[in-house]
Amino acid sequence: MAGKTARGSKAPGYKCSECGWTTVKWVGRCGECQAWGTVTETGTTVARTTAAATVLEPALPIASVDAAAAAFLATGVDELDRVLGGGLVPGAVILLAGEPGVGKSTLLLDVAARFARTGQDVLYVTGEESAAQVKLRAERIDAVADTLYLSAETDLSQALGQVERVSPRLLVVDSVQTLSSPEVEGSAGGVSQVREVAASLIAAAKKRNMTTLLVGHVTKDGSIAGPRLLEHLVDVVCQFEGERHSRLRLIRAVKNRYGPTDEVGCFDLNEDGIVGLADPSGLFVSRTKEPVSGTCITVTLEGRRPLVAEVQSLLATSSNAQPRRATSGLDSSRVAMLLAVLQQRAGCQLHKDDSYVATVGGVKLSEPATDLAVALAVASAKAGKALSSRLIAFGEVGLAGEVRPVPGINKRIQEASRLGFTHAVVPASPNGPGPVPAGFTVKEVEHLAQALELLFHG
Repeated sequence: MAGKTARGSKAPGYKCSECGWTTVKWVGRCGECQAWGTVTETGTTVARTTAAATVLEPALPIASVDAAAAAFLATGVDELDRVLGGGLVPGAVILLAGEPGVGKSTLLLDVAARFARTGQDVLYVTGEESAAQVKLRAERIDAVADTLYLSAETDLSQALGQVERVSPRLLVVDSVQTLSSPEVEGSAGGVSQVREVAASLIAAAKKRNMTTLLVGHVTKDGSIAGPRLLEHLVDVVCQFEGERHSRLRLIRAVKNRYGPTDEVGCFDLNEDGIVGLADPSGLFVSRTKEPVSGTCITVTLEGRRPLVAEVQSLLATSSNAQPRRATSGLDSSRVAMLLAVLQQRAGCQLHKDDSYVATVGGVKLSEPATDLAVALAVASAKAGKALSSRLIAFGEVGLAGEVRPVPGINKRIQEASRLGFTHAVVPASPNGPGPVPAGFTVKEVEHLAQALELLFHG
């Protein structure tokens, strides 16, 4: 009959290559993920599977399922284990994404070597370097092990053949965008190729109960390159972050089926490789013999982890009609707002001064809890009076000058006390700051002017 499609045939339609959204008419922008130019013509299968097949493995009551087969295996890198929730889960597929040069390959090569030293077979497939180049880096970072196998492959079938031959417990693929299948159209890194490569590797990982680590590239805006379907297929998605000119590297779990997503791992990238930092606060605090005006220490929370950082400010009389406002490691619009609040609500005349506000060590502070430390650093620079080197301050500052409570007040105080600080200026909270360590003094403030009065005129 005209206008109807026969059962099992293909009906013309259009599909988004990024998220899989379908439509009967072509549009330039996907209605689901809002991506431009990703909707292409395809066919929509009309047939439906309705016949029941013979069950090979009957469903089991959840209480009788043996969870020992999915127990965590430690990687030997404590900071990575923290982010993953305890280690590697057999059969899990983990995607590690980050910008070029951030240290993804170095970290995974170190993880592969540590895992291999436990007596397990590990296969490292590289599509971006030769085996000799990987060996040079492995020798530099002391990542050579007898059961660590290297394979330089860009063909998916060859890589799967290596998996069949080695039968590794851990597979590392660097990177998923460099592999391609001759049976799929398109070049390596394309949407179709990435989808096919990821699906094949995931199927092999689940079949062999083999943990798989995939390296993923990122786009200009920092999102993972390739179809969004890739993030849905894998079990864990980790983001590797870090400034090119800073030694600090952070790993965050964006998605984790086996653990929390609010943990952060800290690493130090140097000429000898990448090393986990159990206590990275020393990178973000300057070492001066005498207190200097224009500096203030704060405690920020990265996930559930408190980190001590220092904010520095410098004011200079401007020779321009429009004073300069420069920031580093802080949100420039938020710093400009705090300068306006200082002038209008606290009486600090800053309209004729060039202001420079930065963090120490290249750390980025985006949490609103750092507002009070930024304001106190600027006020200290304006007054020419140094704050105590044993003082910390944190709290969100509003446009009315009020200091608002922030999460984890007691956790921040405990961390500051552990590192030798003795005084804290914190926002007033209905529940108070909680138990305070012995010898530690806490001053609660409700307004920015109250904090300035306490520190500079108290």
